[in-house]
Amino acid sequence: MKAVIQRVKEAKVVVQGEVVGAIGKGVLIFLGVEKDDTEADAEALAKKISLLRLFPSPQGGKMDLAAFEINGEFLVVSQFTLAADLGKGNRPSFDNAALPENAEKLYEFFIAKLKAVGSCRVATGRFRAMMDVALVNDGPVTFILDQ
Repeated sequence: MKAVIQRVKEAKVVVQGEVVGAIGKGVLIFLGVEKDDTEADAEALAKKISLLRLFPSPQGGKMDLAAFEINGEFLVVSQFTLAADLGKGNRPSFDNAALPENAEKLYEFFIAKLKAVGSCRVATGRFRAMMDVALVNDGPVTFILDQ
């Protein structure tokens, strides 16, 4: 399971002209599910992200606060391209990506665990949809997690 997380001032997901998920200050999570990923991986990743200290403290600007400590929000967007292998040739291989049915179950499980672990509001994109994602990256602060 892979995640690209970005600290944002705001972010939204639009599908066919409709805003399906939006947040203010918080964390945008692009989530990729791979073949061998399990519920244990999803739960561990949700816990890790919810507790990451990504936000500056008022005193010195260091990253000392987690999203729940600043009343932040999460926006989770499925992104199977994170499972791509770019090692050979010029065309990405998606052999490592989980089958859509399995990926959607783990995506939903991850969201449920993220909601359960933290006290933050969680918005989402739409699984398997073509999405327009707009964000204002705060910092910029971006991390890659590989569970």
